[in-house]
Amino acid sequence: MHVAGLWRYPVKSLAGEPLPATPLTADGIPGDRVVHVAGPNGPLTGRTRHGLLTIPAATGVDGQPEVAGHPWRSAAAANIVRVAAGPTAELVAYTGSERFDVLNLLVATDGAVAAFGHDLRRLRPNLLIGDVPAGAETTWPGRTLTVGDAVIGVYAVRQRCVVTTIDPDTGAQDLDVLRHIRRRFDYRLGLDCWVIRPGQVQVGDPVALAGTTAVPPPAGGWIVGRPYRLAERHEGGSHAGRGR
Repeated sequence: MHVAGLWRYPVKSLAGEPLPATPLTADGIPGDRVVHVAGPNGPLTGRTRHGLLTIPAATGVDGQPEVAGHPWRSAAAANIVRVAAGPTAELVAYTGSERFDVLNLLVATDGAVAAFGHDLRRLRPNLLIGDVPAGAETTWPGRTLTVGDAVIGVYAVRQRCVVTTIDPDTGAQDLDVLRHIRRRFDYRLGLDCWVIRPGQVQVGDPVALAGTTAVPPPAGGWIVGRPYRLAERHEGGSHAGRGR
């Protein structure tokens, strides 16, 4: 097995950026989901604001997220996000563990993606592992993946949501995608994972499967019932977030 792809999502629910290599830290991939879209009542995501999933996001040379090429704190970035999420939407920073839906890494395998039969971007993985037979990853929870210098713990097979039904280019919804996931995978596709031993990984690195006695950290965000708040106004109409 080997690393077939790496992605970071600088702004939660916006499009991801491919990476040739990255450190894996105790907090996942540096710069992953560090900016969010907030509404008056809390975070806004692609689950309800489908157009967000079509907006490009990347990490600038200064290490700060960019939205469609604009610094995330800029008026231009705010305007782009408001078109998709509504006139009260704001971009905010937040780095608490709740920003991850479950744990800080999502891993997919090429065998499962082939069986899925749709655009890989609908699954929004951080890592894609190649040379894996379809269905093999369902036996991985409770084991580890050694990838480059890092060791990754496999927590559970991910339960998928309505985000998979959204076309990442157009924002159009196709509910048959989730129906297919229900029939073929019992709603579960991809692996919720966490970093046991930090290290550097890159595309092409070999991947080895082993056992572990490591205990995962507490699972994160609203998928497991831990919603978070984004508050504390920042100059220019954005926010710097602080969870409670």
